[in-house]
Amino acid sequence: MSANFAYPVGLRLSGRRVVVLGAGQVAQRRLPALIAAGADILLISPSATASVEAMAEAGEVRWERRRYREGDFEGAWYVLITTDDPEANAAASAEAEARRVWCVRSDDAEAASAWTPATGRSEGVTVAVLTGQDPRRSAAVRDAVVEGLRDGTLAAPRHRTRGPQVALVGGGPGDPDLITVRGRRLLAEADVVVADRLGPRDLLDELPPHVEVIDAAKIPYGRFMAQEAINNALIEHAKAGKSVVRLKGGDPFVFGRGMEEAEALAEAGIPCTVVPGISSSISVPGAAGIPVTHRGVAHEFTVVSGHVAPDDPSSLVDWAALARLRGTLVLLMAVEKIGAIAAALVAHGRAADTPVAVVQEGTTPTQRRVDATLATVAEKVAAEGVRPPAVVVIGDVVALSARDHG
Repeated sequence: MSANFAYPVGLRLSGRRVVVLGAGQVAQRRLPALIAAGADILLISPSATASVEAMAEAGEVRWERRRYREGDFEGAWYVLITTDDPEANAAASAEAEARRVWCVRSDDAEAASAWTPATGRSEGVTVAVLTGQDPRRSAAVRDAVVEGLRDGTLAAPRHRTRGPQVALVGGGPGDPDLITVRGRRLLAEADVVVADRLGPRDLLDELPPHVEVIDAAKIPYGRFMAQEAINNALIEHAKAGKSVVRLKGGDPFVFGRGMEEAEALAEAGIPCTVVPGISSSISVPGAAGIPVTHRGVAHEFTVVSGHVAPDDPSSLVDWAALARLRGTLVLLMAVEKIGAIAAALVAHGRAADTPVAVVQEGTTPTQRRVDATLATVAEKVAAEGVRPPAVVVIGDVVALSARDHG
């Protein structure tokens, strides 16, 4: 076993001399990592690929346009031999051995004193895999580990003490597969998750038992308003040294009150990371086969909150202006007010026969779609028992549903 067993170690090459022989495809793949490590790189080769030549022109490596000569490895800490000249490779390898310099050979791994692992990186973690003489297996194992770290399926929690911090994570429209890779990874590292009712619930089932999950709707308000109570909960848990994730449906800044939470955290001196999410305003119509824009049909789409009726004095929406637009209207939180909204749009000039689709619980197994027009949507929603969460799409794009095209 000893002949094929390599002792793994991480080389710190910053400012240290590294010699690379050859400037072909192998060197092109290996040089970026050596550059990132801060190595003092001497490249020796009569010619180079365009990419390697660009590295030399940028001053990232020193390139001597010649062949290997005895003595090139004086003062070197690490050597990479990648030429296609077997005699030169053997001579260079012998010099490296004589000078006790770790040497990697791309042409003959058995004759080398070091092997290059398959490496990958994710959020400050470097994964290096060695499987002897099976580089494809090394790459496959590396890819599996890195992917697990990135999507959170492989948990690698930090155990060193960190300062207070909160991540505002957009969970997407409901399907747990539609959260971002970064969002899933932060969930995997969390100590406390403060979740919205509309967040992707299935993601919570994946959390380890030690993670405290807090339903934001059930935080006691006391003398505080609901949002203030949520803000305080985030601050208190963060100050207790916990890694806190505020898991929100869709995107934190699309009708998600994420900015209010970010401002409260900033006032408390707590760093906040915002992880954008896939907004239901585009993903739910897409899941129902409706494009919010389409060439020759709609050149713009407008996303509107429908939680306040058009005749309410607190409404900030210019419904008359929206009615004059020719593009797509996407309404969120509008199920309860859809009758009043449809009437306002028709009153201000939008055609009563404009197609409307209401998509309930989009991207989830219980997704369903109800089609109507502005004239009939209120009646249809009531008759079909549509309930929140639902996204309303208004415009000619509704007639372009992908389902109608088989």
